[in-house]
Amino acid sequence: MNSFYSAEELKALNLKLYGDNVLISRKSSIYGADKITIGNNVRIDDFCILSVKYGEIIIGNFVQLTAYVSLYAGDSSIHLYDFVGIGTRTCVMATSDDYSGETMTNPMIPEKYKAVNSCPIIIKKHSIIGTGCTILPGVTIAEGCSFGAMTLINKNTEQWSIYVGIPAKKIKDRKRDLLILEKAFHDEVE
Repeated sequence: MNSFYSAEELKALNLKLYGDNVLISRKSSIYGADKITIGNNVRIDDFCILSVKYGEIIIGNFVQLTAYVSLYAGDSSIHLYDFVGIGTRTCVMATSDDYSGETMTNPMIPEKYKAVNSCPIIIKKHSIIGTGCTILPGVTIAEGCSFGAMTLINKNTEQWSIYVGIPAKKIKDRKRDLLILEKAFHDEVE
């Protein structure tokens, strides 16, 4: 027996919508499933957390979330486009408490005493996020970006660029050769 949900179990999750060849580990945690849309050929590995309160999570086609990836949409949204890969222990946070000390924090405190920052996160096509990265609210990752391990992504990025560091710093342009492979791949599967 493998660790992924069967077709019947996947249906019982009550996702908003999901495509073909969707592999979700039974060891993952999903909150707000009715606000999560998953495309075709998606793999979500062990111990991933997908959490939505009033927002939404949209995952495109040919996407992988490796072990321990966390997507916290909260009241906002997270959108992963096609061919996105997210490395182990990466945290994508569209919602975050205010850490300035001007307000209180944590989910057990009534809303009137808190100042929560909720802004959408968009990760465009062919982006790859290395292990242990953190993506903060309001960030748009442009098409084709690549991030080294442990990068803090707190600002929008330039397309087809490679970033590393805390905070993320562009170190060079990324090659686009994979676009030729994508065309060949689509030609083969059609």
